Amino acid sequence: MTDPVALRAVTAEDIRRIVTTRATEPARIAEIASARHQPSGLVGATGRLMLIAADHPARGALRAGDNALAMGDRHELLDRMVRALARPGVDGVLGTADVIEDLLLLGALDGKVVIGSMNRGGLAGTVFEMDDRFTGYDAAAVERAGYQGGKMLLRIDPHDATTVRTLEACAHAVDDLAARGLMAMVEPFISGRDDGGRARNDLSTAAVVRSATVAAGLASTSAHTWLKLPVIDDMETVLAATTLPVLLLGGEVGADQDAQMTAWSRALAVPSVRGMVVGRSLLFPPDGDVEGAVDATVELM
Repeated sequence: MTDPVALRAVTAEDIRRIVTTRATEPARIAEIASARHQPSGLVGATGRLMLIAADHPARGALRAGDNALAMGDRHELLDRMVRALARPGVDGVLGTADVIEDLLLLGALDGKVVIGSMNRGGLAGTVFEMDDRFTGYDAAAVERAGYQGGKMLLRIDPHDATTVRTLEACAHAVDDLAARGLMAMVEPFISGRDDGGRARNDLSTAAVVRSATVAAGLASTSAHTWLKLPVIDDMETVLAATTLPVLLLGGEVGADQDAQMTAWSRALAVPSVRGMVVGRSLLFPPDGDVEGAVDATVELM
């Protein structure tokens, strides 16, 4: 396919080749995954881990800023991802199989850390949103593809009985990944429904601390567990709650990029923060400058 060093944009012809390969040579995807150059570890040139996230579409969450369908155009999404992945200091990607395999076919993942998204069953805006079933990667598939780990969403709703199923499934996934020596990235929240029935995450200090301690205690070992936590005002208290490596969650696209960068910078000053996982904030920045947003974030690292 395309030279991963030379690739800086995705053209209509690239998309045509992806579709043709998927239709006529589907086995090529596994072949490319098997042959790709592996990263040397989970940290890059900055000494920390910088991942671009794009697992939102599989959960039906397509909004970025004011654009309700921002992540719904696959050509546009892939173009922005390839441009982000090409920037110095970007170590890899977090995504579902469809996105990761598109990037493999584009030659964009050579030497990159790849984290497979595991539970995408809690579709945004549905009555079963809190029931985050494992509908994506499992540990065996992550290992088979030669990826570096798996990520799972753990929303804990005290008023939703399905939460316990997600807790149990995440515990099994952490064990399965650890048995293979692979990273288990757990993204926990204390969640609930607002008056309109919409799912909302509680970002108070007490709630984020509680979610982190529950996530850290999952499974029979935490040796390979990393936590993906939101950036809130009182990050010192949050980060004091665990000795596990922490990756900062980029979160929603913010109108005030300077304030967002300042919050990230303060959190990155704490030694237990080992990097960042950012999606929409970098792929769809308010000013449209993907490269500028990525470079500014890498500079913080």
